[in-house]
Amino acid sequence: MPQTARAIGRRVEMEGGLADTGRPGYTGRVLPCRLPGVEAIAKVTSLSSDDTKNPDDADPLMVRSVEKAFRVLEAFDGTNRSLSLAQIGANVGLDKSAAQRFTHTLNKLGYLQKDPVTKRFELSLRSLEMARHFITANPLVNQAMPYLLHLSRETEEAVNLTLPDGAEIVFAARFMSRHMLNTDVVVGTRMPAFCTAPGRAILSRLPLTEARSLLERSPLQAFTPQTVHTVEALVERLETARNVGYATTWGEFFPGDLSVAAAVLDQTGRPVAAVNIGVSNARYTPEKAEEIFAPLVVAATRSISQASSTF
Repeated sequence: MPQTARAIGRRVEMEGGLADTGRPGYTGRVLPCRLPGVEAIAKVTSLSSDDTKNPDDADPLMVRSVEKAFRVLEAFDGTNRSLSLAQIGANVGLDKSAAQRFTHTLNKLGYLQKDPVTKRFELSLRSLEMARHFITANPLVNQAMPYLLHLSRETEEAVNLTLPDGAEIVFAARFMSRHMLNTDVVVGTRMPAFCTAPGRAILSRLPLTEARSLLERSPLQAFTPQTVHTVEALVERLETARNVGYATTWGEFFPGDLSVAAAVLDQTGRPVAAVNIGVSNARYTPEKAEEIFAPLVVAATRSISQASSTF
């Protein structure tokens, strides 16, 4: 009598076959069974309905459960500060059972906290430790801190260190202005590179073909009426920035924000960060902001670039 797939699956486990059932949400993998004198196929069935096909499915080293745990953590942001179990499942793409397992585990590890009354989840203080570890362990950030502090004290304006991440920049250090410009920007904030002065400063120091490729892969859009968002126009601005040694944007991401930035270079001349000073157009004209702050950010980034050989 022919063996059913379920019976074969049981024999696979007994015979030491590769029934990868410990992998949450795994579907459709066909695995060879070591049955005496028979070549059989065991199809591992789905443990949950939250899987979708993607290119990483072919990566044998990818641990899906780790990926899903981070997707749960990333579901929380300024808009979604508190989420119910159902909302987490819907936002991340997990069924109720999987969402419950992941949130329970992250709660036990201390990365999520659960309100005992509402049963809603929030990020815990422990989740902030990962950012602290990055900041304290990053040699570039540590080398830049004295120069950023000096700029902040000298100008009393907003001073930032940003790092490139593909077509975006990420704020790694920030000294606020007493004039309270853009208080919603904190360490860890991401912005598009194409329409920000730090992003353009970094792009301007890349080979043109690489910079153009990043621009073409960027979701170019007009955040304000002043946003330059065509590839050719942006390439022109990158060429200007490269020639003068710094980049500027006048209200292209935040209305009224004037920003001047220069890139930090490693030993090979490749951009690894940018320093910018941001001011309000209520207090400066673009011409005055460029005149005053461009020499300061250029001098600061030159000093940071020369100060360390470890990045």
